[in-house]
Amino acid sequence: MKLIIQIPCFNEQDQLPTTLADLPRRVDGFDQVEWLVVDDGSTDRTIEVARTHGVDHIVRLTNNKGLATAFQAGLDASLKLGADVVVNTDADNQYYGRDIPKLVEPIVAGRADMVVGNRVVESVEHFSPLKKRLQRLGSWVVRGASGTIVSAGMYVMVRSATIIVTRNGIVAHITSVMGLRNFTLVMNRFRPTGGCR
Repeated sequence: MKLIIQIPCFNEQDQLPTTLADLPRRVDGFDQVEWLVVDDGSTDRTIEVARTHGVDHIVRLTNNKGLATAFQAGLDASLKLGADVVVNTDADNQYYGRDIPKLVEPIVAGRADMVVGNRVVESVEHFSPLKKRLQRLGSWVVRGASGTIVSAGMYVMVRSATIIVTRNGIVAHITSVMGLRNFTLVMNRFRPTGGCR
């Protein structure tokens, strides 16, 4: 099986080396683990830094189109590259890359089609009140769909779930949880000093 870890990036040249150093190159249950960076129109050296640090695949958007478009472009590329499972994580090192084996375990064991890492946003001091409200709104949507409270930036999806999302667009990223066979919430650590996009 092939795992692709995708990282949407916008001007992350300074933080990307630390984020990449934290990512696994081997994960139990997978024959291949590859990294994919989606450059969302960066004006800094993000692409050069990604290449220097061993990123396997780079998708370059011509200008900044936003996180949703970058996320979607990464899923499209991952499918074309033959990924069986896709992990999405943030470039700003908010999440521990070493948690990826824990996040993919329910998928490898056949207990889930999608896993979402959870963080408690109310305790994140650098989140603005607006960002906290938007996080709560997203959690409310997912709670309605799955019965689970969620706030995350680390997602894991099997190929079939990725296809559902890519067919229906980014809005389906949250609402497609209803159409999945299994949905799992896994607690993962969050770096409270990580940057925000």
